[in-house]
Amino acid sequence: MTEEERWVREVYQGPHHQLTLRAALMGMALGAVLCLSNLYVVLRTGWSLGVTITATIVAFAFFHSLQRAGVLRRPFSLLENNTVASIASSGGWMTGGGNMAALPALLLLTGARPGGWAMFAWFSLIASLGVFVAIPLKRQFINREKLPFPMSVATAEALRTMHGTGDTRPGKLLLRSSLVASLFTVVRELHWIPSRLTTSSLGAWSLGFDASVVLLGGGSLMKPRTAWSLLLGALLTWGVLAPVVVAQGVVTTIDFKALVQFTLWPAAALLASAALTGFALQGRVVLKALDEVRSLLRREASAEPSVEAPAWWFFAGFAVLSPPLVVLMWWLFGIPIWAGVLAMPLAVLVGVISARVTGETDVTPTKAMGPLTQLIAGAALPANVTANVMSANVTAGVGLHAADLLSDLKTGWVLGADPRKQVYAQFLGLLVGAAVVVPAFNLMVPDASVLGSEQFPAPAVMVWAGVSKVMALGSSGLPAGAQAAMLVAALLGVVLVVLEAKLSEQQKRWVPSPAALGIAMVIPGATALTMCAGALLGALARRRWPAESLTPVASGLIAGESVTGVVLALVKVLV
Repeated sequence: MTEEERWVREVYQGPHHQLTLRAALMGMALGAVLCLSNLYVVLRTGWSLGVTITATIVAFAFFHSLQRAGVLRRPFSLLENNTVASIASSGGWMTGGGNMAALPALLLLTGARPGGWAMFAWFSLIASLGVFVAIPLKRQFINREKLPFPMSVATAEALRTMHGTGDTRPGKLLLRSSLVASLFTVVRELHWIPSRLTTSSLGAWSLGFDASVVLLGGGSLMKPRTAWSLLLGALLTWGVLAPVVVAQGVVTTIDFKALVQFTLWPAAALLASAALTGFALQGRVVLKALDEVRSLLRREASAEPSVEAPAWWFFAGFAVLSPPLVVLMWWLFGIPIWAGVLAMPLAVLVGVISARVTGETDVTPTKAMGPLTQLIAGAALPANVTANVMSANVTAGVGLHAADLLSDLKTGWVLGADPRKQVYAQFLGLLVGAAVVVPAFNLMVPDASVLGSEQFPAPAVMVWAGVSKVMALGSSGLPAGAQAAMLVAALLGVVLVVLEAKLSEQQKRWVPSPAALGIAMVIPGATALTMCAGALLGALARRRWPAESLTPVASGLIAGESVTGVVLALVKVLV
């Protein structure tokens, strides 16, 4: 008996009571809310936060309450909750994959803002292609190689615990913390409390502490290495580099928006060099990815369990989705047809690489894939900033959604869920996410002046725009001294990534994270300091309370402020 046959006989729970109407509606509602939450967070911090655990906690608490009230005849099952997680994850991650870096960067660079329906189609097609890329990889990565996907296994265990014990405490903690965060946000926006705790001298350099529970919550979920690296980067950037730049007359105004026009260049160099060095060191992954793409046809010929999504879906999806994507690249962004055609197989390769790296490390390498594609597009289409940014959006988006579906399928593999139902759920989520993120972004960011401000530093946007400028214009558009700063930062990125690869896990803890250092250079110092304070509070909380209590509290703080912040921002625009 093969491993797949054993799974079908002993683990598989059958196709029933998974993609139910109530699970679909709950997943779509949570996907919409969590997409709004991630939109706010990514514009504030540059990070998109995982939403899967949050969705499962909310869904379980909601349906368990209905069951206790006698409203539900049939209990809300573990596999229904897994479906909710798949839909919500697909919708919530619509801000990732370069979507909320590329579209704002395009606005910042060119002032262009494509129509809402066009961008809905653009994001939906990219995400759908990522789903189809993941389908034939599932049997190899999950069934046969058993790649770990640590967060997916943790999600499966959390679901089993909740549904096995009937424990509603995580849901109550999440609800209470989100209500507190929502109330706090309203009070802050009414200016009843200051939005930043600082002094006039420190505030000019963007230093202090933000009155933001979303930053505290996000920081509490950070790894210690990320937190102290973020703190180091903020102090070096806003306490050392910025004053030097002002003293030399490169920047004449002491405020964040003026200073970040210089600091974004070394930040972009550091992030890009670190990402590309990490990619180069993943030679084994790249070679395996090439082999996996070549052998898709061979695998199609092998026997498939009837419960699996058949591998031919990938070929059909690729054939159906590629032509409209190429047409949109040409029509919306002026990318030549030949370049769009070449981008399609590259996107598939990036999807395979991203899926494998996610399975092995639990980190989706979107930050590496974006700069890599920008370099390729810059070489193929010099001086075309639009093509540079939006072609990178295609590859990064396909990579993210391929990795996201495989992460969900790993959870389903552990729990015995039906793979085809999870693929259908993924499509529901991505359509909801695309429908929400486009109008929400257009309302929250009415013009390019909002980007790069202290309200929305949008660090990923600034980096993507910076890389595109350098690829298109060379060094002629750089401020004085930026070239030297970029060279130093690029070398630092290479050194840090090489050290990461050579040192043990224990030793690696004392090497600064290049991603955190780079992000610290394009967000206000107060944002970084507040997230570090959240990391410290989280570490102290873990010593006193169970670790499983911290995640729902932090998730509630993030969701409460971010969703309320989005609603208030939309109200301001509309009123």
